[in-house]
Amino acid sequence: MNILFGFVSGVLHVSQSNASCFTVSNLYYNQAVLNKMAETFDVTFEKASSVATLMQAGYCSGLLFICPLGDIFPRRPFILGLIAFTATLWIPLCLTTSFPSFAAISFLCGATTVTPQLMLPLVGDLAPPARRASSLAVIVSGLSLGVLLARTLAGVLASFTSWRNIYWFGLGVQWLVFGLLYIWMPDYPSKNPDTKFNYFKMPWQIARLLATEPLLLQAALVAFLHSGIFTSYWTTLSFLLSSPPYEYSSMVIGLFGLIGVVVIVCAPIYSRLIIDRLVPLVSAIMGLVVETVGVVVGTSVGSFNVAGPVVQAIMIDLGGQFTQIAMRSSIYGIQPLARNRVNTAYMVVSFAGQLTGTAVGNRLYAQGGWVYSGACGIAFGGFALIICLVRGPREKGWVGWSGGWTCRREDLAPKKSEMTTEQTLEEAGAVGEGGEDVQRDVQSASASNGGNVTSDGENQQ
Repeated sequence: MNILFGFVSGVLHVSQSNASCFTVSNLYYNQAVLNKMAETFDVTFEKASSVATLMQAGYCSGLLFICPLGDIFPRRPFILGLIAFTATLWIPLCLTTSFPSFAAISFLCGATTVTPQLMLPLVGDLAPPARRASSLAVIVSGLSLGVLLARTLAGVLASFTSWRNIYWFGLGVQWLVFGLLYIWMPDYPSKNPDTKFNYFKMPWQIARLLATEPLLLQAALVAFLHSGIFTSYWTTLSFLLSSPPYEYSSMVIGLFGLIGVVVIVCAPIYSRLIIDRLVPLVSAIMGLVVETVGVVVGTSVGSFNVAGPVVQAIMIDLGGQFTQIAMRSSIYGIQPLARNRVNTAYMVVSFAGQLTGTAVGNRLYAQGGWVYSGACGIAFGGFALIICLVRGPREKGWVGWSGGWTCRREDLAPKKSEMTTEQTLEEAGAVGEGGEDVQRDVQSASASNGGNVTSDGENQQ
């Protein structure tokens, strides 16, 4: 039974990772082809760039107004419905010759392209606490790969064919993702079926979470600053590489984004070996140190040696993966019945950091070049470390280090525990109506293993 559960869980995680990769790509295809769009629609480059802005604004709207519904609605039909709606709405983007229509539909597609942010809380529901970080790493890796591959693939296709082809590609991939999830994604009941639904109170509930949960606020602020580092670097990098002494072509600059692919793909491995074994805050601090050192190296030598930006890209990706996975792993222990709202609060603040990093990085680069924008990244990293250090990993309040300084997690069982199948299925709502057979199988597995299927509390004792 445990082997079967592990196999099904692995297939589900891979399917969710692929879904996250190819759905989040919707947001980034346009960034590499804005100049081609300007020619096709006969508009200025500045006006064409509003497509990218509108799509990101739509995504932010979806985070705030669609993602929290994952705590109310059954998630299988909700996720499949969003993907099908987005894929259908995508067809006019492939065909329309009207720029206002293209821009408006881009906003709507951005709003409904939030399925990856519904997948992450779902993994938080299903993954055993001892493996939550490595399970989340699979989905986070899919997200990061989606960002990199979308820009690279769009740039390559646009160099040799019509830019519309990347949108036709996106359309086909979305329907493929729909088909795969339709086959592999189990049906999870609503986590809050008896909740009196009030749509207009949701934003206030999300704001209240940030105001009442110290761990969530700490993680969200760290995510804000990390996102600022990331977007400031990638936004200003194209200016650096297209200017003397480098003067690289657009294709070379686009391929530069593939530097961190190995780091991203290996995330589940180092998450299992390191992040799962340490308290999340320690892993986040490790990641921020690596990230900040990378910015220092890149800022110091990037103006005259391309090795600087290369090292910076690798260390930002590695440190960023550590920080993101650790912080997400920690917040999914907050209010399990409200994980989608917790994730929304985290992501809205993180997204604000992306916008801040882009705006501040561009402004500083215009004033003082690569060194000024790099100094901004160093400052962001320093502030993030301070936020991590003012509140310890076991502190219940807003500031302090009560509860000990031990780096290793204390909730890990000394031996591999087989208990988590029943517990995680119960939390996800699979044990209950229609889940009696699964529960009997788990109990049978427990008996055959000599009673090794236990609860978290028993493991800790």
